[in-house]
Amino acid sequence: MDKSDANIPCGQWLELLDELSIGAFTVNFNRRITSMNYTAQALMGLKENEVIGNDCREIFTGVPCMVQCLLRGDDDPTTEEPDVEIFNDAETKHLLTRLATPIYDRQQQMIGCLTILQDHTPIADLVNRIHYGERSFKIILDNLDVGIFAVNRGGYITFFNHQAEKISGFDRRQVLGKSCSTIFEGEGAHDLCLLKESIADGSSRQSRQGKMITKDGETIPVRANYLALRNEKGAIVGGLATFHDLTLVRQLNRAISAKYTFHDMIGKDPGMQKIFEMVNVVAATDATILIEGATGTGKDLLAGIIHSASRRADKPMVKVNCSAIPDNLLESEMFGYAKGAFTGADRDKPGRFNEADGGTIFLDEIGELPLALQAKLLRVIEDREFYPLGSRRTEKVDVRIISATNRNLERLVAKRQFREDLYYRLNVFRIELPALKERRVDLPLLIHHILRRISAARDDRRVGISEAAMEILLNYNYPGNVRELENILEHALIICREDFIEPRHLPAYLHKKKAARKAVPTLGMADDASLDVHERERLLKTLQQFNWHRKKAAAALGIDRTTLWRKMKKHDLFP
Repeated sequence: MDKSDANIPCGQWLELLDELSIGAFTVNFNRRITSMNYTAQALMGLKENEVIGNDCREIFTGVPCMVQCLLRGDDDPTTEEPDVEIFNDAETKHLLTRLATPIYDRQQQMIGCLTILQDHTPIADLVNRIHYGERSFKIILDNLDVGIFAVNRGGYITFFNHQAEKISGFDRRQVLGKSCSTIFEGEGAHDLCLLKESIADGSSRQSRQGKMITKDGETIPVRANYLALRNEKGAIVGGLATFHDLTLVRQLNRAISAKYTFHDMIGKDPGMQKIFEMVNVVAATDATILIEGATGTGKDLLAGIIHSASRRADKPMVKVNCSAIPDNLLESEMFGYAKGAFTGADRDKPGRFNEADGGTIFLDEIGELPLALQAKLLRVIEDREFYPLGSRRTEKVDVRIISATNRNLERLVAKRQFREDLYYRLNVFRIELPALKERRVDLPLLIHHILRRISAARDDRRVGISEAAMEILLNYNYPGNVRELENILEHALIICREDFIEPRHLPAYLHKKKAARKAVPTLGMADDASLDVHERERLLKTLQQFNWHRKKAAAALGIDRTTLWRKMKKHDLFP
C-alpha cells in the first residue's frame, strides 16, 4: 500500500486533545486530510465529513498546511510556526499557535503529519474574558497577578501559571501531572472538595478562607474560585482554579485584632512540634506559664498564641516589659495609683493588671523585676488582689499570668536575685523555646515564610533565593535567632532588585566564614558561667571606653539602651 494513502491511527490522541480544548488534524503525504477532532471543527467552522480526503490547502484558508515536518523528518521532528490569525464563518477572529509533528507506523516509517491548533480565545474567556491582542495565551496567564491552575477530571494538574509558582513555591515541572492534593491539605481538604464538586456538577464555587500548602509545607491563606472546564461538545473535561494569596490581609487583620494562631509560628523541628502539642493542651486552662528562651526566639509571639487559643481570647492581653520601665515607675505602672499618692497624682489611675482584668497579662523580662515588687506580684498570683500605690483598699482582678525571660531564673534564685517562692509560682508550666541554631531543620521553611511575609507587607514582588545564598544562611549560627534572620532577609530584599537573592545581597558579616562557623557569645540567655563572665567583661570594657556614656556604649555593643541598662543591673555594673 502506498504510504500516501495510509490510514493514520490517531483517534485516541485526537480525543485526548479534545479534552484539553486543543484543535488537531492529520494529513498524509499527499496533504489529504485524514482526520480532524471536534475542537478543530468548531474552530474552523467545518465538519469532518466535509473535509476528509480533501487537500488541506483548499480547506484551511489562512492556515498554511505545507507541513514542513513531512520534509524534515527525524532531523527536526517537531516544528512550531508563528502565530496566525484566522476568521471563521461568523467572522470571529482567532489567534492560533500551530505545532506540527510527524506520524510513524509500526515499522517507524513516516506516514503523515499531526498538526495542533492551539486557540487562545476559549480559555482566555474562562479567565475573565481577557482581550490580549496578539499576545499568546501562555504569556498572558503567566503575567496575571493571580494564581491559576487547571486539572483534568481525575484531579491531576495540567496547567500551573507563574503566579501559582510564586505563591506555592512549586516549579510547575514539580506539579504538572500530579494530584492537586499536593497543594492542598490532603485528599480531604475543604478546597479540594469544592474543586471536585465543581467538576462533578458544573457549578462554580468560591472559597473565601481557603488554605494551600507550599513546597516547604507551610500553610498559607488564599481566596479561591473554582469552576468546571468544558470542551467544545459541552462535556466537562476538568476544572480551573484562580486564587489570591491572603498573607497580607491576614497580617493586617492580626494587627487589628491582635490575635495569633499556630500559623504565625513556623516549625517542623520535633522540639517545636512538641511545644505546639503542649501549648494546645495548656492554652485551654488558666495555668500560669513561664516561657524561657534566648532573645529573638519568639517568646512574645508564643504568649500571643496561647492567649488567642484560650477562653480569654475575647478579653485584652496586656504586655509589660519589666526591663523597659524605670524601677521607680514600675509599681505604679503595674498596679496603678490612688489620687494623692504622690505629687502630681491628681486622679486615680488604673494599672496594667486592671487593664488585663478578665484577660491575660504578659510579663516580659520577668527576671528584671525588682525584689520589692516581686513580693507584691506573689500576692497577686496567690490572692488575685493588690493595693494600688497610695491606696488602702485592695482591688481584685481575674487575670492569667504568662511570664517570659531570657535569663536562667533558677540561677538567679541561687544568687538570691529572684525570690524562690515567686519562681515556683510562675513555674507552674514551663516552656523553653530553642535557639535557632538548635532547630536548623526549620531554617529553609522559616526563610521562605519570612520572605513571603515581608514581600506581602511591602506589597513587593515575590523574590526567590539562590542556592549559594541559601547555603550561607544555612551555615550561620544566628546569635540573634529568628529576629536576626528577619533582619538579614529584610536587608537582602531592600538591596535585591532581581528575581533571586544572591550572596552579594546579604549583609557583609555573613561572608566571613570564620564568624559563620564560630559560635558567637551572645548578650542573651547564658547557661554557662563562662559566658556570663565574658559578657560582664565585655560590658565593663565598653562602658569604660566611652566613659560610662550608655548611649554610645549601647551603640558600640549593637544593643539598645534599655537592654544595656538591664545587663548593667544584672552584672551590678555602675560607675
